[in-house]
Amino acid sequence: MKKLILALAAAIVLQAVGGAVAQVYPARPITMIVPFPAGGPSDVVGRLMADGMRRSLGQPVVVEDIGGAGGTIGMGRVARANPDGYTIGLGSWNTGVVNGVIYKLDYDVVADFAPVVLLPNTPLLIASKRALPANNLQELIAWVKANGDKVLVGTSGVGTSPHVAGVMLQQRTGAPVRLVHYRGGEPALQDLIAGHIDLDMNQSSVFLPYLKDDRLRIYAVMAKTRLLQAPDVPTVDEAGLPEFYLSSWNGIWAPKGTPGSVIQKLNAAAVAALNDPALRKRFTDLGQVIPSADRLTPEALVAYQKEEVAKWWPIVKAAGIKAE
Repeated sequence: MKKLILALAAAIVLQAVGGAVAQVYPARPITMIVPFPAGGPSDVVGRLMADGMRRSLGQPVVVEDIGGAGGTIGMGRVARANPDGYTIGLGSWNTGVVNGVIYKLDYDVVADFAPVVLLPNTPLLIASKRALPANNLQELIAWVKANGDKVLVGTSGVGTSPHVAGVMLQQRTGAPVRLVHYRGGEPALQDLIAGHIDLDMNQSSVFLPYLKDDRLRIYAVMAKTRLLQAPDVPTVDEAGLPEFYLSSWNGIWAPKGTPGSVIQKLNAAAVAALNDPALRKRFTDLGQVIPSADRLTPEALVAYQKEEVAKWWPIVKAAGIKAE
């Protein structure tokens, strides 16, 4: 009888301790894996969010850049992590949608993650080298059609949003433009400025610093509305290439099985960060479009991810895009 009482007492103590631990989450630093090299657009978003979330969580959020294989290595690490809330991943349109088609993965891009929050999206801009003889988007499309396979279009790598944009350009114009894959957006941008490639369609954050630069031309934003940061740049609808839309977005995910209470705390910290006026200005300055409040729930993120999968998988499959 005495042993039974002692066992029950021990169980009660363990339960109480476990409850206390759960209540004080997070009790130590959190690692945010960014599955791309340091300095890129996703890395910048991750570091801004990590700093903002730290204030609410009361613990450091340490960014760890784990690049390689289009983001699959880093997000694979997230999928296999202990679901305790101390490892989260800042994924993207690439890792959460396109990679499910172009790579043979040992994880499911939707089912093996617990959604936390949708982050700002970045519409792509259409740009060319300065020497290209086109003053507007309609003239650019005419030039592309006339030059066909002589046209070099830079991308940030296989399966990236600029790659898919290049495929869309091939489909819309019927021109067999040649896609030149780089290891990131910055090398492609530098070759565009140098005149080694003709076109580049990349995130607005890549091109905004060059709006008034006479070394390249910017024709249109691939979205329904103009960017606040570039009010003089027309939309593709206005410029003569209707519904030629593509935006890259980010989100935060945790491993599948992460407790709901932990997800709620992470989500609350992320939403608080996105509502901070100083951080909102930073995102806006970078050409990022912040989601409305109703889209900042975990449920909204997974619903949007599934919509994007349904939209883009058939396009990527039809184009035969595969990881190199």
